[in-house]
Amino acid sequence: MTAFDLTPPDAAQRDALVAGLDDDERRVLLHHGTEAPFCGVFLDNKREGTYCCRLCGLPLFRSSTKFDSGTGWPSFFAPFDPAHVARIRDASHGMVRTEIVCARCGSHLGHVFPDGPPPTFERHCLNSVSLSFVGRGSVWPDPLRRGGAESTASD
Repeated sequence: MTAFDLTPPDAAQRDALVAGLDDDERRVLLHHGTEAPFCGVFLDNKREGTYCCRLCGLPLFRSSTKFDSGTGWPSFFAPFDPAHVARIRDASHGMVRTEIVCARCGSHLGHVFPDGPPPTFERHCLNSVSLSFVGRGSVWPDPLRRGGAESTASD
């Protein structure tokens, strides 16, 4: 069980979080868009830490699970906690894929594919604009001001 509160933001909290997004972040996070390959700020990030949801701050992926997939988007073989990433069947664009969204706020993250490395053999392909990054030893983001696990230092 996750130590993080997965209760969705209420309407006022969501409005405040959305107000802080730029146009590209809105297009991807709220309208299920995709950023162009090989241009995201986290594609070549090699720092140790945790990638969190850009909208609500929920930890999503550890840097230790990041790998170079050659696809042009940051890729990870396992989530921070499986409860933090929800999967949705996506039949858009004439194919069936599995979309991944933040389990707390529903923001679009990217897609997951069954062609990753061991041990999961999954490739979680993320949009950089869907993420924020917390360096190892830094404090977790807490944009919803919930305290608890969100107020402790990251791993």
